[in-house]
Amino acid sequence: MPASIRNPLLTALLALVFGFLGAAIWSYAGLADNRTRAFLLDNPDMLPAMAEAYQAQQSRERLAQLGDEVYDPFPGAVLGNPDGSKVLVEFSDYNCGYCEASLKDVARLIEEDPQVKVVLRELPQFEGSEAAARMALAAALQGKYAEFHDAMFARGPAGPDTAEAVARDIGLDMERARADMESDAVSVEIARNFSLARALGFNGTPAWVTGDATISGAVGYERLSEALDEAGANAEG
Repeated sequence: MPASIRNPLLTALLALVFGFLGAAIWSYAGLADNRTRAFLLDNPDMLPAMAEAYQAQQSRERLAQLGDEVYDPFPGAVLGNPDGSKVLVEFSDYNCGYCEASLKDVARLIEEDPQVKVVLRELPQFEGSEAAARMALAAALQGKYAEFHDAMFARGPAGPDTAEAVARDIGLDMERARADMESDAVSVEIARNFSLARALGFNGTPAWVTGDATISGAVGYERLSEALDEAGANAEG
């Protein structure tokens, strides 16, 4: 293992390896610590799998603490089957190129499986994105979230003017939409999404949740499909 790997990660991995043995093994004259460090240094190929297992454990714990909140959509902010049994949560930003690149993957998931439900969590981090996120939620309240979502990415870049233009193009009641996008309900939803993202350890978009797993980045169709299948298998088990 390269010397540049920092102690916190090594400590976390060591804790993962020896956690089931209890604290006593760590107090035995420091031997466990030294021997385990030496073992890991001699077997660096084990570290990726151990890191993945540790991260999965952390994800399960974080999601357990949040309960069902992360899966509870803002009214209408859903793609696919609103009553679908396979639920994928996406944290997204209209000015995020990786989110745009993931559109085709999400569309394919929905097209190939009528049980897929995608809960969108607006997470505006880039300049201009908040206006689009607010208008998207206003569109959701008029039952036109999917139309706005797709058209906003197609129009881009997101900002107040383009959000208004897209809203008009898809036929929103503009007076109502302008009022809704500034409402407490929309402000609370966006604040909640940032709070959920922090709690789950996300620091960018896109980010995903399904079952008891969290995924960061534009990981592609295969990884998302696999995660949905794993979540379904775990739910049945």
